Amino acid sequence: MSIAENLQQIKATLKEGAELVAVSKTKPSSDIEEAYAAGQRIFGENRPQEMKTKAEELPKDIEWHMIGHLQSKKTKYIAPFVSLIHSVDKLSLLQEINKRAAQNDRIINVLLQVYIAKEESKFGMDESEVTELLNSEEFKSLKNVKVVGLMGMATNTNNKDTIQNEFKGLKTFFDTLVQNKYPKNIELTILSTGMSGDYHIAMEEGSNMVRIGSSIFGSRG
Repeated sequence: MSIAENLQQIKATLKEGAELVAVSKTKPSSDIEEAYAAGQRIFGENRPQEMKTKAEELPKDIEWHMIGHLQSKKTKYIAPFVSLIHSVDKLSLLQEINKRAAQNDRIINVLLQVYIAKEESKFGMDESEVTELLNSEEFKSLKNVKVVGLMGMATNTNNKDTIQNEFKGLKTFFDTLVQNKYPKNIELTILSTGMSGDYHIAMEEGSNMVRIGSSIFGSRG
């Protein structure tokens, strides 16, 4: 099927209110243009310089999401235009994003990445680290970033019970955080879990933002 047909099929399966991030990393701008023509506006990239190049080439109403692990030193490439950074896993990265956002007279929205998988290759903070960060004076002093939710990646397994339990645990933690009172730079509304292979399970467990690539654009070589 075409990219447009894939998008139509996937969007028909999304629960009401769920946002689709089309993961366009490594794909050419022509593929993004095809998805754009079919109505898609949110695209996810994992390489800052590649995202910057595509943002310069493509329509300006695209929302660019940084979905991969972000090195602090590369934040400068995306700070002028990025809509959401999914993968914040430490205070020092938040501080760098805040600095670069201030230089561009912006407030940049971010998600905190929570480690929920049974794989050492995954990044993220555990629940206690997230709680400690959100309550720290260092974080409260940041005026140019806003934490708008959490992101998590499940274990790469065919065991649906494992995946479901990981997503369920993150939703429980998210709901606990939402009940707290926070300063102005926290407004928890987004739970970003689920990719091509497990987004149906993620939505069952409360995800309202899914990141789908291969099911839209085809497999990567």
